Amino acid sequence: MSFETISVIGLGYIGLPTAAMFASRKKKVIGVDVNQHAVDTINQGKIHIVEPDLDMIVHAAVTEGFLKAVTQPEPADAFLIAVPTPFKPCQEGAIPEPDLSYIESACNGIAPVLKKGDLVILESTSPVGATEQVAEWLAEARPDLSFPQSAGEDADVNVAHCPERVLPGHVVRELVENDRVIGGMSKKCSERSVELYKTFVQGDCVITNARTAEMAKLTENSCRDVQIAFANELSVICDKLDINVWELISLANRHPRINILQPGPGVGGHCIAVDPWFIVSKTPEQAQLIHTARKVNDAKPGWVIEKVKLAIADFLQANPTKTTKDVTIACYGLAFKPNIDDLRESPALGITAFISEMHTGLLVVVEPNIDLLPPQLSGIELVSSKKAFDIADIHVMLVDHQQFRVLKPQNGLLVDTKGIW
Repeated sequence: MSFETISVIGLGYIGLPTAAMFASRKKKVIGVDVNQHAVDTINQGKIHIVEPDLDMIVHAAVTEGFLKAVTQPEPADAFLIAVPTPFKPCQEGAIPEPDLSYIESACNGIAPVLKKGDLVILESTSPVGATEQVAEWLAEARPDLSFPQSAGEDADVNVAHCPERVLPGHVVRELVENDRVIGGMSKKCSERSVELYKTFVQGDCVITNARTAEMAKLTENSCRDVQIAFANELSVICDKLDINVWELISLANRHPRINILQPGPGVGGHCIAVDPWFIVSKTPEQAQLIHTARKVNDAKPGWVIEKVKLAIADFLQANPTKTTKDVTIACYGLAFKPNIDDLRESPALGITAFISEMHTGLLVVVEPNIDLLPPQLSGIELVSSKKAFDIADIHVMLVDHQQFRVLKPQNGLLVDTKGIW
């Protein structure tokens, strides 16, 4: 059975590009999102996020009538769920547990419009067992339809998991070129999912089961988290021993089998800072290394803040007639990685917010990829690099955006967490 109409639930950093790619192949795509602003923006042929080349694809898809956005699900042949999977509230120091309420809400939304022959794919990064939970929720809502957990290959509705594996800033290209891991709840579920993705995916579509597909995504990001933790821990050690960590890593990486990553102020984003906890929460006794890496990376922002406090002390010691209120601090970068506008789980944002609370003097922020500061920085001024260079006594480099690599402050103290100054 071919897929003439495709519905994408969640039009964020993954859902909208995915919807746009299907629409670019002349498929009718219905995007669903609870954010009315996002829906209205997309229906105007514009985008509400920053992602290179996406604006052109969305504009063409909307103009040609292949993509529309709505707030309530409509009938389709395939439904892709791409909604967030945040954490449940927990006490500080406790192991966070994933919150599947957004996925459950998406299931409740699409259940009334499901019909025999439909395909449901969970793309949201999820803990092991989430795809089976999706099938259970749908079965409870639609007892008139059969699902793979009870009917296997003969199910009325097929269910699978296919995690996104793209890099922000390169999403359009990687959606097409990257291999996809597809875990169906039956052989037919997997085969139909491959058929769907091959609409635009040029990479291989590798079939496995749903649980392994879920674990594959968590494993990829946990591996990256462990590698970053090594670099971040190394930076703390080198600071203690008065060694330039970036020079050290450059020298070590000359070994043909060594590839140490670059340290930074912590780990952010919707994947690497989140996904390892999905493993730890399921298997806390077994996931010792993964848990430790999370602790190392989560501790790095606190270490950066201590370096800022030391810089303030050094400035006051060198300027005995001044007080803390006379010290101007500039923070450079708020996004969770270079050259994007995505602030999700950003250590840079958390560090800047903490400085704004503790510092009695002036704080300014330089973030070239946004026009408005988030609520937690209310009252702080968003300025240009030039102005920050002119007025700041302490410069805190948090995100190595390409704009920051061109010029360096000529005056003031530097707290450089990225090694570019």
